[in-house]
Amino acid sequence: MPALDKPTVASLSDPDWVEVTTIADEDVVRVIVPKLKQAGAEGIVEYPLNKIIE
Repeated sequence: MPALDKPTVASLSDPDWVEVTTIADEDVVRVIVPKLKQAGAEGIVEYPLNKIIE
């Protein structure tokens, strides 16, 4: 899974916007989401990950 090593960045229909998908520990999410919002990020979606099989 690319998100384990680096985020996946996808173009959207509006060229001024991109989607970024990554996997992060819950402790990191608590710190980074407020920083992302302060930087202008919108539409942040967080969902639990059941398991990762490597």
